[in-house]
Amino acid sequence: MLDYSFLYKQLESTTMSAWLDQLPKQVDLAMKTKRWGDLPHWLDVYHQLPAIKPSVIDLNSNYITIGQSTDCDSQTQKDLEALLRELHPWRKGPFNIFGTEIETEWRSDMKWDRLKNHIAPLADRLVLDIGCGNGYHCWRMAAQNPKVVIGVDPTMLYVIQFFVMQKYIQNACAAIIPLGIDDLPQDMPYFDTIFSMGLLYHRRAPFDHLLQLKALLREGGELVLETLVIEGAAGEVLSPQGRYAKMPNVWFIPSVLTLESWLTRMGFVDVRLIHVTQTTAQEQRATDWMGFQSLTDFLDPKNPTKTIEGYPAPRRAIILANKAK
Repeated sequence: MLDYSFLYKQLESTTMSAWLDQLPKQVDLAMKTKRWGDLPHWLDVYHQLPAIKPSVIDLNSNYITIGQSTDCDSQTQKDLEALLRELHPWRKGPFNIFGTEIETEWRSDMKWDRLKNHIAPLADRLVLDIGCGNGYHCWRMAAQNPKVVIGVDPTMLYVIQFFVMQKYIQNACAAIIPLGIDDLPQDMPYFDTIFSMGLLYHRRAPFDHLLQLKALLREGGELVLETLVIEGAAGEVLSPQGRYAKMPNVWFIPSVLTLESWLTRMGFVDVRLIHVTQTTAQEQRATDWMGFQSLTDFLDPKNPTKTIEGYPAPRRAIILANKAK
């Protein structure tokens, strides 16, 4: 199984210590679920990882870098790469682990570059990343020396991918737990910063999601919200009929002005837009490490400004807001 004792010890000295009455049980239950038939194999891969001491760890560059190729012999490096490929697909990154470059579907560093100079500094803060995937952004957050960064994602493969990196990085302030936002206590308004990136449009009830995020923030805490948007006036929202860019679970895509009004209506203050960008094949693409369809397959081949279904192509906004004091 996976050892979370480092996280539990880290939480003991924070305002979230009361969560320790239920969190270990929640994690144990999630690890025992039969939802993930490949979980025994993924755990076996994790436990086969070679013991290598990294000569360098860099969490503050585009590639999360762990060690160098010279830290081990060539056969060990080949064995490690083979094990890492057993954990396909790799969607968020990129990573460089002992000389093996994991070229993930998403160049998640591009999103981080858009927001890193706008958010409140994360040093000494309690940070939550909802729908974090394999934790690429959690590592970038950890580079700023927060008290703790907790990533939440129910997909066990992503949790294993995080623990692969944690085996070598051994940073006690960062962890991913195999839960969803609905599994988190709603009486825990302790987080200084909460990230919700690429999640709002997957929620059937976007207002409820915003209220959940607000309930987890301390007074004055900062929300970092990244989501799909459309061009349009206040009040305009796209609700796809069927799939959007081949995704079956996209419910509401608001205009920026609509999204800002949602946040204000839910009681957030100091709502401000920091970036809007069209998603490109430079940022989201198929690779050897994620060999399924990606952005170019989701767009109309004759008109890439439209999805394959005829909707506006993916466009993403980053908005910051605060919980009122």
